[in-house]
Formats: sequence, structure tokens, C-alpha cells
Amino acid sequence: MGRMLSGKLVAGETRFALVASRFNEFIVSRLIEGAQDELSRHGASDEAVDVIWVPGALELAMVAQRVARSKQYGAVLCLGAVIRGGTPHFDYVAGQTARGIAQVALQADVPVVFGVLTTDTIEQAVERAGTKAGNRGADAARAAMELVNLYQQI
Repeated sequence: MGRMLSGKLVAGETRFALVASRFNEFIVSRLIEGAQDELSRHGASDEAVDVIWVPGALELAMVAQRVARSKQYGAVLCLGAVIRGGTPHFDYVAGQTARGIAQVALQADVPVVFGVLTTDTIEQAVERAGTKAGNRGADAARAAMELVNLYQQI
């Protein structure tokens, strides 16, 4: 039997970029807090975590791509909240944001993690940003740390 590789939840000396959407900032700020707390709990210093604000969810992918290419960070976390409204705008933004971030992740040499909420209501977003359903920012931080460690093993 060959090796079994698995990432560990260790931040170590890794630098992390949190690319965050300013649209729905009242939700996204909670995602950032969750990510920062999780990274800190696993050994990341405050100086190792940079927050980079973008106007909205559609801008996450383009900035994440530039950040990943900068070679300054071991992982990029994309954090945002797209909440359904009364128009089809949600469908376009949510779908294109997911597609863009996935494309960047496949092309990057560092982990690029999707931490964008796509919810039907503000209440659902609040639940996923640190109340009943956990914190998607913290989830993204855990995924980023595990992937950084796994990438180092491969």
C-alpha cells in the first residue's frame, strides 16, 4: 500500500490573504472574524493575516487571482455574502462568483478557498456567519490550513 496524505490544521509560518466583499459587510465582517479567530487558534500571528477588501462578490475572483500570483501568501480565502433579492441578480452574481473563484483555484499554485455565503434570506446569512450554523469564515480558514499543509506534502 502506498502513502496516505492528509493535511493538518496548522497555520505555522504561512501568510493568509482574506479577500473580502464589502457588499453585505455586516455579514462579511463576521466571516472575517471567524477566519481570523480560527487561524489564530492554530498558530497564525496577526501579522500573517491580511484582509483585502473588494467592492462586491464578483470582484473576489479577479483580486484573488492577483493575490495568488503575487506569491506573498500561502493561501487565499474568498469571503462574501450573496443574498437573494426580488430580482434575478442573485442568480448571476452567485453563479459567476462561484465559477470565477473555482477557475482561480484551479490555476493557482496556492490554495484558493471559497468562503462565500449564498443564501435566500438575511436570516440564513446571519446563521451561517456565526450563530446557529457555525461560521463559514472559520470553515474556510480550516480548509485553507489543511490545504496548505497538504500542498507541502505533494
